[in-house]
Amino acid sequence: MLNIWGRITSINVRKVVWCAQELGLDFQRTEAGGKYGVVQTPEYHALNPNALVPAIDDGDGDDASHVKLWESNVIVRYLCARYAPGKLYPEPLPERFDAERWMDWQQTTFNRASAPAFVQWVRTAPADRNPEVIASSVHATERLLTILDSHLATRPYMLGESFTMADIPLGCEAHRWFGLPPTEYTRPAWPNVERWFGELRSRSAARGVLDLALE
Repeated sequence: MLNIWGRITSINVRKVVWCAQELGLDFQRTEAGGKYGVVQTPEYHALNPNALVPAIDDGDGDDASHVKLWESNVIVRYLCARYAPGKLYPEPLPERFDAERWMDWQQTTFNRASAPAFVQWVRTAPADRNPEVIASSVHATERLLTILDSHLATRPYMLGESFTMADIPLGCEAHRWFGLPPTEYTRPAWPNVERWFGELRSRSAARGVLDLALE
């Protein structure tokens, strides 16, 4: 049994849930973080000392045999390596590290650019929003989406012909940006990103993740 802690409104939890669904895993998700609390308890600190979501406990039998992890992209890598080696987790090193590169880019570059506008437009009251923060975030994110659109111009998925672990974090990032309120943001056209994201949304394993409204 795979146990996942985290609220589904978190982009990082959505990555792990979608990955588990792609792999057909039997899992249980416990609401944690935000209004649900839990993350400040001693029990959760033992699982993730950062008091952030997600965290997982994967295993059967005695506690020593369980794999306990935090950091969403690491969890996605682990699950794919354990349950779909050679498929979602590329085994040839060039392909594997191409996937790793894009996954890291999502976390360290794309997410840092897009998060401020998301927080301002979705989680901040209109009277408290900072237009300069929004403008800077939009400018940075649109530049990155242009990079992504160019990459996807010659391939259906991030690594080529097949869906892999690399598509999961970036798909969740696209879901969050494309889900911004249309009354606040009119996005430019990125036809290759839009085609790719449409393919991701059509996957049965993405239900309950890429079809969610933002909160």
